[in-house]
Amino acid sequence: MPLKRFTAINLLGIIFARNEADINERILNHERIHTRQMLEMLVVGFYSWYLIEWIIRLPMKGNAYRNISFEQEAYNNESNLNYLSDRKPFAWFIYINKSL
Repeated sequence: MPLKRFTAINLLGIIFARNEADINERILNHERIHTRQMLEMLVVGFYSWYLIEWIIRLPMKGNAYRNISFEQEAYNNESNLNYLSDRKPFAWFIYINKSL
């Protein structure tokens, strides 16, 4: 846990990482952004939306996982360690149409 191609995964706000993984502030920030997304979507909504969006994006051009709006927000802002202090609620929503 997690799958081989992932360094870390956030499940219900708990971060799981590979033993050999170099977990740095950028990765932690990425996962903290997901925790904030989960909280504002009341957890079940986050996982439901995530799965539905992934299924919709599977046949589309590009990587379905990387094109999910939650992932786009997290990847685009993981290096900004102050992002969560300035982030507006539901900020991931602006990424929905960016890769359609």
